Amino acid sequence: MKFGEHLKSSLIRDYNFYYISYDELKGELKSGLQQNGNVWTDELEEKFLTSLEAELDKVYTFQKVKRQEIVRRIKDAEHSVTEVLAMLESGAPPFEQDFEDLEEELSDVIADVHDLAKFTRLNYTGFQKIIKKHDKQTSWTLKPIFQVRLDAKPFFKDNYDPMIVKLSGLYDLVRTRGNPVKGDSAAGGSQQNFVRQTTKYWVHPDNITELKLIILKHLPVLVFNANKDFEVEDSAITSIYYDNENMDLYYGRLRKDEGAEAHRLRWYGGMSSDTIFVERKTHREDWTGENSVKARFPLKERHVNAFMKGEYTVPQAFEKMRKDGKKSLKEIEGLEALATEVQYTMLKKRLRPVMRSFYNRTAFQLPGDARVRISLDTELTMVREDNFDGVDRTKGNWRRMDIGVDWPFSQLPPKDVERFPYAVLEVKLQTQMGQEPPQWVRDLISSHLVEAVPKFSKFIHGCASLLPERVDLIPFWLPQMGVDIRKPVLSNEIGIHRNVDSNNNTSSGEYMDEEEAIGTGVGSSTQFGAIGESSQQGTQPNTQGVSESSPLLSSGGNGATTRLSSSNPVVAWYNSAVASIEDFFTDENTYKVSKDTIFESRFKAPPGKKICVPVRVEPKVYFATERTYLSWISIALILSATTTTLLSYGDRVSLAASVGFYLTTVGTIVYASVMYMWRVINIRAKVAANYDDKYGPTLICSALALSVFATFLFRVL
Repeated sequence: MKFGEHLKSSLIRDYNFYYISYDELKGELKSGLQQNGNVWTDELEEKFLTSLEAELDKVYTFQKVKRQEIVRRIKDAEHSVTEVLAMLESGAPPFEQDFEDLEEELSDVIADVHDLAKFTRLNYTGFQKIIKKHDKQTSWTLKPIFQVRLDAKPFFKDNYDPMIVKLSGLYDLVRTRGNPVKGDSAAGGSQQNFVRQTTKYWVHPDNITELKLIILKHLPVLVFNANKDFEVEDSAITSIYYDNENMDLYYGRLRKDEGAEAHRLRWYGGMSSDTIFVERKTHREDWTGENSVKARFPLKERHVNAFMKGEYTVPQAFEKMRKDGKKSLKEIEGLEALATEVQYTMLKKRLRPVMRSFYNRTAFQLPGDARVRISLDTELTMVREDNFDGVDRTKGNWRRMDIGVDWPFSQLPPKDVERFPYAVLEVKLQTQMGQEPPQWVRDLISSHLVEAVPKFSKFIHGCASLLPERVDLIPFWLPQMGVDIRKPVLSNEIGIHRNVDSNNNTSSGEYMDEEEAIGTGVGSSTQFGAIGESSQQGTQPNTQGVSESSPLLSSGGNGATTRLSSSNPVVAWYNSAVASIEDFFTDENTYKVSKDTIFESRFKAPPGKKICVPVRVEPKVYFATERTYLSWISIALILSATTTTLLSYGDRVSLAASVGFYLTTVGTIVYASVMYMWRVINIRAKVAANYDDKYGPTLICSALALSVFATFLFRVL
């Protein structure tokens, strides 16, 4: 629907008089132009600016007051929770009703935070829309001027994370009745024989706060240092990815080659962080019997440059660790082996800083329990660190120093930075084999709030976006970045709702620009689906372009058709085994996914680029190919035996008839050998081709029939 209609349908009743008067501003533009013969004058501009400024002041003032009110309510709730917990410690336990009242109160505060976040997003969009309409209809440029006024009253830049962290702790105390799960926040639990599944999703900015508030009602925000107040810098995570000029690591990770590695240096918090983690991620195919691994070891920042050059040795790096004795000798030896391999790879492959990823992470997890871990990365930004274009951005250092955690890094030139438009949600589950994940997790990841993008990689996206001249193979999601991922909201979907007042509209909606026709919903033309991700899929290049949501893909024609499953995505996590590569491509233009398909889309790769999509190849595929080849050869042996019999024991007529069988035998051997080599080459290259044989058997049978007919013909004549 149009934005004006969307605004009316999404109004929160209690905030009704504080929204931007969008229709009035639009009417002012229209009437001014009509009264002056479509000429926009200085007087009209001044009047419109006055109205716009009044609307901005109204929205800003309300947002500020409402925020202060929520802060006071959180403090009051904290005091109430403290009093109830004190009763527990005093030996006079509170009534269950006390906890229920607190939970209801906190739920209302959570709903207020959600409503305020939605209020600010909706109003900010309203200002952007009306300014865009003004500039288009009047030919006067107002956007850069009014942006200064918006920055002076930045109601839309408010950070709700401190509120969310505080509410998470309080709600967890109330939900557990004063007995929250305790454990090491940095620990991953001690569970054994568990299956871990990871799925990645994109989250539209309109849904970020709502998503966080929904999750905190089931999992607490993971706080590593509970002894200090939360600061925005605490959630910052920065990684420097290394590669060489040939982008070998990029291509290996994109194609999911067996043993493909990614090397990065990561730190948490600001640039003053002294501990740098050197990490190596290794991809393993599932048929190897091994799992993909991420291993790392700590290194002091002052030693990083020397370590990367080989001047700072591994024994030096772990000398202090050995003296401290905090880790066992076996653990230290394992870290030393890892450090030796990493340093050797860095020097041998001539790896250097290529790309930086920055984001603020909110993690949800029970301390010491990694069975369910959910992380949400916002403000995701990729920054160039390379010198491939002759610009030494790091100046010989292991990272560039002209930026820190000052997002959005406005000091950088456009060619050096890629600001990702969505947040990235990761759902990591460790459940026993055959056990279903929690129902709330399944409801969450199948809702309108998220969009599944299996195998999404910050490193791959950054390199493909910032270094287009150096890569000709791109990830499947890159051509779809212009598609709006917001989806229509169903009444029964998950969301933030108040306990009593059901008249408040607190769910997200969708809208189109005023110039667009009314449709059925933004983002419904292209979606990625919701298929679980495991670490055993490979990739294949496709010159035409495809849309991807499942490991089962096909390509053909001038583009590929995407049919995405609307069934629950988690089910696919436990049914990911695929028999063979032939099963992947049962129809030339259709993915073999679920019969419950809802969206279709066609798109192409940019000129000069190929798209990689996941394709899984198991060893039995090679064995099946060999068995097929041997079956053809066995048929050729039978035909050759027939030819030999006719030549050895027949008369002149038999000799003439044996020519047909001989040619059929040779044709069978040549055809089978060519097909076998073609299949093996394409399977090794993970090419999504049509591997069934539609014509070979028919041709051989026809040749055999002609040979038999020729034999009878020679005998009769």
